[in-house]
Amino acid sequence: MEAFAGRYRLIDLIGTGGMGSVWRAWDLRREGYVAAKVLGQHDAATLLRFVREQSVRIQHPHVVAPHGWAADDDKVVFAMDLVAGGSVDTLLGDHGPLPPAYVAVLLDQLLHGLSAIHAAGIVHRDLKPANLLLEVTGTGRPHLRVSDFGIAGLVDEPRMTRHSTILGTPGYLAPEQLAGADPHPGQDLYTAGAVAAELLTGDRPSPAGGIPIVDGPLGDLIRRLTAEDPVDRPTSAAQAGRLLAESGALAAPGTTPWANQPDPPEVFDQLPPFPSPWTPTGPATAPPTGPPAAPVIEESEPGTDGFGRMTPSNSTGQVLRIDTEAPTRQPKNRKLLITFAAGCFTLAAGLLATTTWLLLR
Repeated sequence: MEAFAGRYRLIDLIGTGGMGSVWRAWDLRREGYVAAKVLGQHDAATLLRFVREQSVRIQHPHVVAPHGWAADDDKVVFAMDLVAGGSVDTLLGDHGPLPPAYVAVLLDQLLHGLSAIHAAGIVHRDLKPANLLLEVTGTGRPHLRVSDFGIAGLVDEPRMTRHSTILGTPGYLAPEQLAGADPHPGQDLYTAGAVAAELLTGDRPSPAGGIPIVDGPLGDLIRRLTAEDPVDRPTSAAQAGRLLAESGALAAPGTTPWANQPDPPEVFDQLPPFPSPWTPTGPATAPPTGPPAAPVIEESEPGTDGFGRMTPSNSTGQVLRIDTEAPTRQPKNRKLLITFAAGCFTLAAGLLATTTWLLLR
């Protein structure tokens, strides 16, 4: 199989979702495996989600975000780290309610990831167990990574209309999010608390806003995170992390108190076996070297992100990075690039016009 856009060699299908299919792929430039999300038909909603998700460039051990994208003929793809342990949703389905000490570690890592996300000026808006991926750790200490930024928004980004669609998953949305409030980090904190309650009880939050009742050391923190009034929640993910540490629920670094239980949670490799000639370290033989598909690599313009902002370094030391390695461009697929760029420009112009109209009212 030829490399997609001269860079990504798609190996096997590992998942499907609302935006397209996800493949295990070999990145010829990085010489390593990646998860490649491939999109085919492009309607306006899919295009907007794609632009938003591929623009997020947060480097943090508890975040998995795209690190490059490419277009070729009628398809586009963006690549991110390959996380083999499945999702927290998968773990919950396999094991049932998780031990409090285990949930405390997951919550702590989620809050660290949210600190980096919020420091970048981004609100995730769709946290749920299915979007929290896990590295393979067996019965050891879990390693959570926040994924899927398809409906992420900027902090306090104005809503374009008074009656626009509410974005997110029912049951995990903060009350003010349901009421149409602008994106704010407090909404992610509410969802983090709702997710923690679900992991402890096995009960999904109801669409009407009912959070499972939780007792024990984590109960007070979850109640604060899921307070109906945002003012009553912790002021930041960092403060919530400190409250978690003070609760006594968090196991000491390097310890795994759940491992002594009869049925400890186990995160194992969820990916299928490698098809021939692929191995855990790469191709067993040199991959075919036929003429690559004409590449049109179109990473965000150097110095800016897909939201149109300058790319910063945030105050917590996590660096926001845009992959700007210059690829080879060929006129053959220039029409697709122009069409894609025109679509993004039209979308941006519409949003700007609507925002201006609202501000002048």
